[in-house]
Amino acid sequence: MRFSELSGARVCVWGLGREIRSLAAQLPRLPGARITTAVVEDSADDVATTLGGEVRLVGPDEAVRAAQTCDVLVRSPGVPVGRPELVEIRALGVPVTTATSLWLAERGGRNVIGVTGTNGKSTTATILHHLLAAAGHRVRLAGNIGAPALDLLAEADADWCVVELSSYQIADLAVGPHHAVVTNVYRDHLSWHGGAAAYRRDKLRLLGLPGVRTCTLPSDLTVEGCDLPTLRFGGADGWHPGDDVVAHPDGRCHSIVDFALRGRHNVLNLCAALTAADAAGLAVSSSLGPVLSSIAAPPHRLQSIGRYGGVEWIDDSISTTIESAIAALEAFPDRPIVLIAGGFDRGLDYSALGRAVADRDVVVIGVGTTGPRVIEAARLAGAPADHRLLADDLAHAVSLARAHAVPEGVVLLSPAAPSFDAYPDFEARGDHFTALARADAG
Repeated sequence: MRFSELSGARVCVWGLGREIRSLAAQLPRLPGARITTAVVEDSADDVATTLGGEVRLVGPDEAVRAAQTCDVLVRSPGVPVGRPELVEIRALGVPVTTATSLWLAERGGRNVIGVTGTNGKSTTATILHHLLAAAGHRVRLAGNIGAPALDLLAEADADWCVVELSSYQIADLAVGPHHAVVTNVYRDHLSWHGGAAAYRRDKLRLLGLPGVRTCTLPSDLTVEGCDLPTLRFGGADGWHPGDDVVAHPDGRCHSIVDFALRGRHNVLNLCAALTAADAAGLAVSSSLGPVLSSIAAPPHRLQSIGRYGGVEWIDDSISTTIESAIAALEAFPDRPIVLIAGGFDRGLDYSALGRAVADRDVVVIGVGTTGPRVIEAARLAGAPADHRLLADDLAHAVSLARAHAVPEGVVLLSPAAPSFDAYPDFEARGDHFTALARADAG
């Protein structure tokens, strides 16, 4: 279904997130299209302000009956496609889609580079947008980072769009981007997708969608049944890290001495971005030094809050996987680290993070629902008792971190878990950490 096909439609929405708000802002472009019903999990006082007009507000228990009075249901990405209510709604013949899917179908995927992956998709999309813009291409950044995709309907000046796509969005996309990028695939969002196999299937579903012409994949990712022209990164057969450079087997090479983003994982993200540009046939500058030095990390991704008493405080609240937290530790190879980790429990195995903590002699402070499990993993890996601390909440964790940090060291919030046990999103968690770190720090 395309966005333009909503003309005259009665629209039901599920959720009031940024994509639904974008939909509400763009629907007046279509004659007769209107949001008539909103399914919300909790009471929402700002429905009229957000959606406009007379909108009927219902809970999930009324969703099936309410959706039957509408022509289409547009879900927020966080609403699982496999929810029993949505399965029943589809069976009744009511289309279920997302705002991003409506936009991609409207554009037919034309000149869209879609970036997904368990880790690094935000950073890779940011780097790619930066490289293309610096080379003079007219390009917009959208999706989970940048503008909601539907907002681009009002813009005619962008020839290319770099769109970050979550597995939540890919799960029921109807049309794919011309160029698909997968940074990596680990275990994540297992409860939303219904298990590790379903998560991997939904993530890699992007490669089989109509409209996709090329794909960019890491050298160590095996994808069965993919017949697309494929470019690889990270190994000797494509863009890969070297000593202070990224290099390509065809002889191209760029210095990364001035690269503003920390860690080998970000060098791999740069390799992914360069490979995606190659796949799309888009040139980047032959001298990347000034470009790489000016790239800013996405909010809450290894962001330096400041130095207080000789200690650097780092906000990596966007880290919701074990792999991303380990990568964050590796970004500071020669500095003493106090790690704050823990959050919403998704039943993951923290033994690898425990080993990384013990191997690096990191002081780890467990917080949130999974805090005790992180601490136990560190104990089993051999971390000494005085390097394993449990905090009541984030404020307590920051207080403990301040007491245990040493000059030239790092206090790192890299939770390896979502925030939903204590905060509405990782942004709120990161903002709270930043405020706590700066309070009385002088």
